[in-house]
Amino acid sequence: MAQNNNAGATVIGALIIGAAIVAAALLIQGSVQNAADEVASLKETFGQIAAPTRPEPRRADRPGRPDPSRRYAVNTKGSPAKGDAKALKVIEFSDFQCPFCNRVMPTLRQVEQTYGDKVQIVFKHLPLSIHPKAPAAHAAAEAAHKQGKFWEMHDKIFSDQRGMSEAKYLAYAAEIGLDVDQFKKDLQDPGVRARVEADTAEAARLGVSGTPAFFINGRFLSGAQPFAAFKALIDEELGKG
Repeated sequence: MAQNNNAGATVIGALIIGAAIVAAALLIQGSVQNAADEVASLKETFGQIAAPTRPEPRRADRPGRPDPSRRYAVNTKGSPAKGDAKALKVIEFSDFQCPFCNRVMPTLRQVEQTYGDKVQIVFKHLPLSIHPKAPAAHAAAEAAHKQGKFWEMHDKIFSDQRGMSEAKYLAYAAEIGLDVDQFKKDLQDPGVRARVEADTAEAARLGVSGTPAFFINGRFLSGAQPFAAFKALIDEELGKG
């Protein structure tokens, strides 16, 4: 009996120790899982703080740029123009404060010299929002246009883009032989601003958002490109290509 009692005690002791080990293991396992959950939560939190927030893709507010393979109808009624009205039209959307518009001027002169009465150069207003001095310059040019001196004012403004100011435009008006008092009145004419705004709205409808932008017989050519690019398109439209 003594041996059986001892054996029983041993078994009971072993069971108690085993239960304790199992309980400890379960406790440790729970603690580890809880710790793992905490670490995962912290990682997520710090990840949200540290990771830079990527902006949502910007919605395109403007139409796509014109397709060079298409032919567009551009309104030129009343726009300043040089050359025969029945000739092939080289239409420029331009910004007086844009350095690239200034850069393309020698190319346009070369177009005039090369093609003569076969082409007509037409100017369309497109003062860009990034150029704060442009609107006043376009108003000055359009006011000069009312007295038949658009291109003279055009050339004066482009000759000194850094010095663009209303005082300069008044001085230019006198230099090119305008009636300065009438010029001042025309600067305040709502029709002058409306003309500039109409050209700007038309550019937006066509998908033009930068300057200079050209339509050669209705076909789009972007930027201050070299003479060869103009020649290739003009020759093609004239039936020479």
